[in-house]
Amino acid sequence: MLRLEIQTKLSPEKAVEKAVAFFGPDGYGLEVKENYKNHAYFEGGGGGVTISTSVKGKKTAVDIVSNEWDFQVREFAEKIT
Repeated sequence: MLRLEIQTKLSPEKAVEKAVAFFGPDGYGLEVKENYKNHAYFEGGGGGVTISTSVKGKKTAVDIVSNEWDFQVREFAEKIT
């Protein structure tokens, strides 16, 4: 299990949108179980990924929890920072 918190210039909604594109059916093929303005949850491949966002000043904090998708979570974090 991996837990990361990163900062991005993206809005919370845009960060979640990018997560859906990256981890979802058109990306790594995980099933999108939850998809809200500031939160998304994905399952597949024996694990899952949770993305939660919140505004922190002029940036967005993105909290990512991975179960069996650590490499891909680090890859996603690099793409949005």
